[in-house]
Amino acid sequence: MAATENARELALIAAQAAADKKATDVVLLDVSEQLVITDCFMIASASNERQVESIVDSVEEKLRAAGIKPVRREGAREGRWVLLDFVDVVVHVQHAEERSFYQLEKLWKDCPRIEFVDQGVSSEEDE
Repeated sequence: MAATENARELALIAAQAAADKKATDVVLLDVSEQLVITDCFMIASASNERQVESIVDSVEEKLRAAGIKPVRREGAREGRWVLLDFVDVVVHVQHAEERSFYQLEKLWKDCPRIEFVDQGVSSEEDE
């Protein structure tokens, strides 16, 4: 069974919030076939600890505005890999070095990706 429409929508909100704070390599995975505890993963990279914190704050703010708060938050003190558990969506914001080392996408390579297009990118930037 694929991720619920609600979970996909929340994952897309989280992805856009991360992209708005200049997260790189934002990936959404539908993990519902592999895990019973959540439907989607959002994975994003940041170049430093301050940016990790900024991305995490933005994701929390946007999802709170959508009516959902995390039930668990881990790793915020270190700022290298923060996990936000919103039940249907689990958000991973990783420092680029942790992302490269742990390679979550490789671990979950059998899970389908959910298409994400950054709505904050203007056509002027592409020229």
